[in-house]
Amino acid sequence: MKKTILKIGGMTCSACSIGLEKYLNKQKGIINASVNLVLNQALIEYEDFLTIKDLEKFIKEAGYVSLGIYDGKDEVKNKGKTSLIIFSILALIVLYVAMGHMLKISVFYFDMVKNPKNYAVLLFVLAILFLIYGKDIFKSGIKNLLHGSPNMDSLVSLGVIASFGYSFYGLVLLLINKGNVENLYFESCSIIIYFIKLGRYIDGISKEKTKSALKELVSITPRTALLKNEKKEEEVTIDLVKKGDILICKAGMKIACDGKVTKGSAYVDQAFITGEAEPIKKNIGDDVIAGSINMDGYIEYEALKVGKDSTISEIVRLVVEATNTKAPIQRIADKVSSYFVYFIMVIALVTLFIYLLLGNSFGDSLVIFVSVLVVACPCSLGLATPLAMVVSEGVCAKEGILVKSSEVLENANKIDTVVFDKTGTLTYGFLKIFKIFNYSNLSLNELLGLVASIEELSTHPIASAFKNYSLDNKLKLEKVSDFENLNGIGLKGKINGKVIYVGNDKLFDFVTIKDKKEADFDWLVKQRCSIVYVIYDNELIGLIGLKDVIRKEALAVIKKLKELKIKPIMLTGDNYDTAKVIADNIGIDEVIADVLPKDKAKVIDDLQKDGKKVMMVGDGINDAISLTKAFIGVSVKSGTDVAIDSCDIVLMSNDLEKILSLINISNKTIKNIKENLFWAFFYNICMIPVAVGILRGVGIVLNPMLASLAMMFSSLTVVFNALRLRRIK
Repeated sequence: MKKTILKIGGMTCSACSIGLEKYLNKQKGIINASVNLVLNQALIEYEDFLTIKDLEKFIKEAGYVSLGIYDGKDEVKNKGKTSLIIFSILALIVLYVAMGHMLKISVFYFDMVKNPKNYAVLLFVLAILFLIYGKDIFKSGIKNLLHGSPNMDSLVSLGVIASFGYSFYGLVLLLINKGNVENLYFESCSIIIYFIKLGRYIDGISKEKTKSALKELVSITPRTALLKNEKKEEEVTIDLVKKGDILICKAGMKIACDGKVTKGSAYVDQAFITGEAEPIKKNIGDDVIAGSINMDGYIEYEALKVGKDSTISEIVRLVVEATNTKAPIQRIADKVSSYFVYFIMVIALVTLFIYLLLGNSFGDSLVIFVSVLVVACPCSLGLATPLAMVVSEGVCAKEGILVKSSEVLENANKIDTVVFDKTGTLTYGFLKIFKIFNYSNLSLNELLGLVASIEELSTHPIASAFKNYSLDNKLKLEKVSDFENLNGIGLKGKINGKVIYVGNDKLFDFVTIKDKKEADFDWLVKQRCSIVYVIYDNELIGLIGLKDVIRKEALAVIKKLKELKIKPIMLTGDNYDTAKVIADNIGIDEVIADVLPKDKAKVIDDLQKDGKKVMMVGDGINDAISLTKAFIGVSVKSGTDVAIDSCDIVLMSNDLEKILSLINISNKTIKNIKENLFWAFFYNICMIPVAVGILRGVGIVLNPMLASLAMMFSSLTVVFNALRLRRIK
């Protein structure tokens, strides 16, 4: 199976995207196709025997055009500004000529009453110009009508062509002195096309705003890099950088590609990739991500992932794929939209015949027919969901939350239970200094400096806690001589000519110390700590407890989940007593412990059989099966690991508050979609009867020009409402 995203040209409304999607899904070899009107893209999964040319052939057969594979680059900006300005002037001329007699304004030789033939010919010529201006509308409308998938353009095309044809017939009669100037509707044809083109221009600008977060992602990687070449610095374009090259990044510069620091250190701002607010210290051996900014130092780094392999490219791919999937609520709207155009065509034809049967003139009946066709806008209905989803998924990406499908974003607001893995999720997943008992006259940093000096020579996991502390606090390290690794016990060496021991309680086999600080030792045992004794110059100078520390935001996150009526549960392979201490500290009431990784999935299954909507939050390694089984699987990973198959959502930073952000974004997105759908339906429920003429008795009539204006505002209301989601915090 293969997967690709193709850019599509020629789509103008939801009926277009729905029709193309249906056609593609009927083709042999296409497993699934999802067409996105907002992005003008099609996400297609297909069998290996098909090629891109085959897919493009199917798209052409459906009446559209493939613009090639989506490459992540900025799309062409909204076109037609010059033409719109010209036709705005022409539209004013049309209105000036057509309405001059009503407003008692002189129109010189084109007065409707004094010079009806001049008036008619001028409006005819202007209408021809507008027909040429709107040729894309007619091309799309007629083509889709012939393909059996009529769209909004089909409705407009039928209305304008019918109106223009009848007016042309009236013009001929007028020129041979047998017609009436009142039966001409050239101005309606012109203004309908103008308002549709104006609406699409504004709509195009607004749609570009919905993709702003995605465009920022695409542009975050710098175009050039500073290459270290034979001890010289050379600025090269990013496409010339190869894996293994050594690159330089100075203060204020961006990291050009994913890599590993080989020299120097610096604080790096990677907020746009991971959502972390604070700059992160990067030292030798640490990973760096393309697009992050060097705040204050000098580093050299080895290029590891270049171009399409970089983290930012992977993020863009995941976000684009997600925006091309469809949420359940959108499928319902699409189904309604697919029948909507046929419904409107039937309503318009029935209305035309009823008016004729009631004795109205063909001209008056035609005006009602055209008004019904034009006012009914399936675009607002079709745009209601995808616009909101595109904006929200962009907001998620900006927050460092990668959502793999629109369905997941919709489902996040249904969650009633969140199951947390313990190690690496609720805790940091590695030992940190928890408590220090200092029995010497040294300061804490002096004491830890001695410990870090000898631990620097060790490869034991405990040593990393002291190494990290020394780096973060810039401790002064002493020279160690006569270093010795005491297997199963600890370390021995000399600092400043004095013997130092660092290790467990078996160190007392080497020294004679009466006061072993047993009360402090027992307290650390109760806290489930790994314990390190520090003996220097034959004196016990320190007792240090290390443990996998609870994440600083965990307590607040659990409290907020409870406020939202969402039940938190801890699921871990650790023993119950250890897990319960952590759970009590952060407010989790239910703990499921001593569970093997393979059995975690059964726990998730059992919860969901009880009717729970479960979100599983884990590290994506031991929790892979349970992440897949959950209603929504969330992986808490580092910023360089985004391609995780077992989960639905990837948190780019190890920040549990992102879960709250996700739920908040989901809630506001669904609310926004419902608002859009309400206004789309409410508009049509109100405007179609008015267009039919239900209020003619009280003097309210909707002519085709006003109908086209109302249709434009219907779509723009949905667009602007969706854009409000960009302000989500």
